[in-house]
Amino acid sequence: MSDPPHAVDPVQLGAYFALIEVSDLLRHAIEQQLHDDGGLTFVRFQVLMRLQQTPTGSHRMTDLADAMVISRSGLTYQVGLLEKAGLVTRAPTPDDDRGVTVTITDAGRTLVARVLPGHEEVVSRMLFDPLPQDDARTLARLLTPVRDHMRTAPPRSAGPRRRR
Repeated sequence: MSDPPHAVDPVQLGAYFALIEVSDLLRHAIEQQLHDDGGLTFVRFQVLMRLQQTPTGSHRMTDLADAMVISRSGLTYQVGLLEKAGLVTRAPTPDDDRGVTVTITDAGRTLVARVLPGHEEVVSRMLFDPLPQDDARTLARLLTPVRDHMRTAPPRSAGPRRRR
Protein backbone atom coordinates (compact mmCIF):
# COMPACT_ATOMS: atom_id res chain seq x y z
CA MET A 1 0.00 0.00 0.00
CA SER A 2 1.50 3.37 -0.99
CA ASP A 3 1.16 6.71 0.73
CA PRO A 4 -1.36 9.24 -0.60
CA PRO A 5 0.26 11.80 -2.96
CA HIS A 6 0.65 14.50 -0.30
CA ALA A 7 1.21 12.38 2.79
CA VAL A 8 3.24 14.06 5.52
CA ASP A 9 5.85 11.77 7.02
CA PRO A 10 6.59 11.78 10.79
CA VAL A 11 9.65 14.05 10.37
CA GLN A 12 7.63 16.58 8.35
CA LEU A 13 4.74 16.38 10.80
CA GLY A 14 7.12 17.03 13.70
CA ALA A 15 8.65 19.99 11.88
CA TYR A 16 5.18 21.36 11.14
CA PHE A 17 4.03 21.12 14.77
CA ALA A 18 7.31 22.64 16.03
CA LEU A 19 6.91 25.56 13.59
CA ILE A 20 3.31 26.15 14.69
CA GLU A 21 4.22 26.01 18.39
CA VAL A 22 7.22 28.33 17.94
CA SER A 23 5.02 30.74 15.99
CA ASP A 24 2.27 30.67 18.64
CA LEU A 25 4.67 31.16 21.56
CA LEU A 26 6.52 33.98 19.80
CA ARG A 27 3.30 35.69 18.75
CA HIS A 28 1.99 35.54 22.34
CA ALA A 29 5.16 37.14 23.74
CA ILE A 30 5.16 39.81 21.03
CA GLU A 31 1.49 40.63 21.61
CA GLN A 32 2.19 41.08 25.32
CA GLN A 33 5.21 43.33 24.69
CA LEU A 34 3.38 45.49 22.14
CA HIS A 35 0.40 45.87 24.47
CA ASP A 36 2.59 46.74 27.45
CA ASP A 37 4.89 49.15 25.61
CA GLY A 38 2.42 50.86 23.30
CA GLY A 39 -1.14 49.64 23.69
CA LEU A 40 -0.89 47.97 20.27
CA THR A 41 -2.06 44.68 18.89
CA PHE A 42 0.24 42.74 16.59
CA VAL A 43 -1.94 43.56 13.56
CA ARG A 44 -1.88 47.31 14.25
CA PHE A 45 1.88 47.15 14.79
CA GLN A 46 2.22 45.35 11.44
CA VAL A 47 0.22 48.09 9.71
CA LEU A 48 2.41 50.81 11.20
CA MET A 49 5.66 48.97 10.44
CA ARG A 50 4.70 48.26 6.82
CA LEU A 51 3.75 51.91 6.33
CA GLN A 52 6.91 53.18 7.99
CA GLN A 53 9.09 50.97 5.78
CA THR A 54 7.85 52.55 2.54
CA PRO A 55 9.53 55.68 1.14
CA THR A 56 6.22 57.59 1.23
CA GLY A 57 4.88 56.13 4.47
CA SER A 58 1.79 55.10 2.49
CA HIS A 59 0.14 52.01 1.02
CA ARG A 60 -3.03 51.33 -0.89
CA MET A 61 -5.40 49.51 1.45
CA THR A 62 -5.88 46.55 -0.92
CA ASP A 63 -2.13 46.09 -1.35
CA LEU A 64 -1.65 46.30 2.41
CA ALA A 65 -4.38 43.69 3.00
CA ASP A 66 -2.66 41.36 0.52
CA ALA A 67 0.76 41.86 2.09
CA MET A 68 -0.56 41.23 5.60
CA VAL A 69 -2.86 38.35 4.57
CA ILE A 70 -5.88 40.00 6.17
CA SER A 71 -9.36 40.59 4.80
CA ARG A 72 -10.23 43.99 3.38
CA SER A 73 -12.90 44.50 6.03
CA GLY A 74 -10.54 43.39 8.81
CA LEU A 75 -7.90 45.85 7.65
CA THR A 76 -10.48 48.63 7.31
CA TYR A 77 -11.50 48.07 10.92
CA GLN A 78 -7.91 48.05 12.21
CA VAL A 79 -6.94 51.12 10.18
CA GLY A 80 -10.05 52.88 11.49
CA LEU A 81 -8.85 52.34 15.05
CA LEU A 82 -5.36 53.57 14.15
CA GLU A 83 -6.87 56.62 12.45
CA LYS A 84 -9.03 57.38 15.49
CA ALA A 85 -5.85 57.28 17.61
CA GLY A 86 -4.13 59.73 15.23
CA LEU A 87 -1.53 57.19 14.10
CA VAL A 88 -2.55 57.04 10.41
CA THR A 89 -4.63 58.98 7.92
CA ARG A 90 -6.76 57.71 5.04
CA ALA A 91 -7.39 59.44 1.73
CA PRO A 92 -8.68 58.53 -1.72
CA THR A 93 -6.00 57.07 -3.99
CA PRO A 94 -5.20 59.76 -6.60
CA ASP A 95 -5.23 57.45 -9.64
CA ASP A 96 -8.09 55.15 -8.55
CA ASP A 97 -11.57 56.40 -7.74
CA ARG A 98 -12.34 53.33 -5.65
CA GLY A 99 -8.96 53.03 -3.93
CA VAL A 100 -8.00 54.27 -0.48
CA THR A 101 -4.47 55.04 0.64
CA VAL A 102 -3.38 54.88 4.27
CA THR A 103 -0.42 56.94 5.53
CA ILE A 104 1.45 56.82 8.83
CA THR A 105 1.49 60.07 10.82
CA ASP A 106 4.31 61.52 12.90
CA ALA A 107 2.53 60.17 16.00
CA GLY A 108 2.49 56.72 14.39
CA ARG A 109 6.22 56.93 13.67
CA THR A 110 6.88 58.02 17.25
CA LEU A 111 4.91 55.07 18.62
CA VAL A 112 6.79 52.62 16.38
CA ALA A 113 10.09 54.08 17.59
CA ARG A 114 8.95 53.57 21.19
CA VAL A 115 7.84 49.92 20.84
CA LEU A 116 10.40 48.67 18.30
CA PRO A 117 13.34 48.17 20.70
CA GLY A 118 11.24 45.95 22.97
CA HIS A 119 9.85 44.11 19.96
CA GLU A 120 13.35 43.39 18.67
CA GLU A 121 14.44 42.27 22.15
CA VAL A 122 11.60 39.74 22.39
CA VAL A 123 12.28 38.37 18.91
CA SER A 124 16.00 38.14 19.59
CA ARG A 125 15.61 36.53 23.03
CA MET A 126 12.94 34.03 22.10
CA LEU A 127 13.80 33.12 18.51
CA PHE A 128 17.47 33.81 17.87
CA ASP A 129 19.29 33.51 21.21
CA PRO A 130 19.00 29.69 21.22
CA LEU A 131 20.40 29.50 17.66
CA PRO A 132 23.97 29.95 16.44
CA GLN A 133 24.19 32.63 13.72
CA ASP A 134 24.75 29.97 11.03
CA ASP A 135 21.48 28.29 12.06
CA ALA A 136 19.63 31.62 11.87
CA ARG A 137 20.93 32.01 8.30
CA THR A 138 19.82 28.45 7.55
CA LEU A 139 16.38 29.15 9.00
CA ALA A 140 16.02 32.19 6.74
CA ARG A 141 17.27 30.18 3.76
CA LEU A 142 14.73 27.43 4.46
CA LEU A 143 11.71 29.62 5.18
CA THR A 144 12.15 32.10 2.32
CA PRO A 145 11.28 29.67 -0.51
CA VAL A 146 8.37 28.28 1.51
CA ARG A 147 6.99 31.80 2.02
CA ASP A 148 7.55 32.62 -1.65
CA HIS A 149 5.76 29.41 -2.69
CA MET A 150 2.80 30.24 -0.45
CA ARG A 151 2.65 33.78 -1.85
CA THR A 152 2.11 32.42 -5.40
CA ALA A 153 -1.55 31.78 -4.55
CA PRO A 154 -3.88 34.71 -5.25
CA PRO A 155 -4.11 37.09 -2.28
CA ARG A 156 -7.19 36.90 -0.10
CA SER A 157 -8.31 40.39 -0.97
CA ALA A 158 -8.28 39.50 -4.69
CA GLY A 159 -10.92 36.84 -4.16
CA PRO A 160 -14.59 37.52 -4.79
CA ARG A 161 -16.54 39.07 -1.97
CA ARG A 162 -19.20 36.91 -0.40
CA ARG A 163 -22.73 38.20 -0.77
CA ARG A 164 -25.12 37.96 2.16
